[in-house]
Amino acid sequence: MGTGKTEVGRRLARTLGRTFVDTDRLVEMKAGRRVAEIFATQGEAAFRALEREAVTEACAIPDAVVATGGGALVDPDNRRRLAAAGPIVCLSASPEEILRRIPDASSRPLLASAATKGEQLERMRSLLAARESAYASATHAIDTTGLTVDQVVDRVRAAVDAR
Repeated sequence: MGTGKTEVGRRLARTLGRTFVDTDRLVEMKAGRRVAEIFATQGEAAFRALEREAVTEACAIPDAVVATGGGALVDPDNRRRLAAAGPIVCLSASPEEILRRIPDASSRPLLASAATKGEQLERMRSLLAARESAYASATHAIDTTGLTVDQVVDRVRAAVDAR
């Protein structure tokens, strides 16, 4: 979260003339409610099941640029599907930068229980540490800290083109 996946993906797709798919939006359309509401009413496990369906659907679209939620790569089936569909680019940022980019951390389900900025920072560090091995499986990793969206798009293009 907060690394620029959606905006970078949208701009990259537009630049390449490809379809852009955001799996969180697919989940919301199918469920008829926001991700935060799904977490609050049904829990993370229900969201992850919907997310697996959305990843499957997104990967079936040829040459699409797909943005997933930050936890999607933790699921081995999602990783396999995404890897089969094309290169996986993992966008990252420092925990401090992520929290700076998220204007209302309470609207993010995995940060909502953290009452203070210090608790949010600790929760973000914990999430990133827990997901580190999943993120390491990506084909490419790009740290977006201090970069503009256009700079990140350029780095993604260069990384994927070099492949």
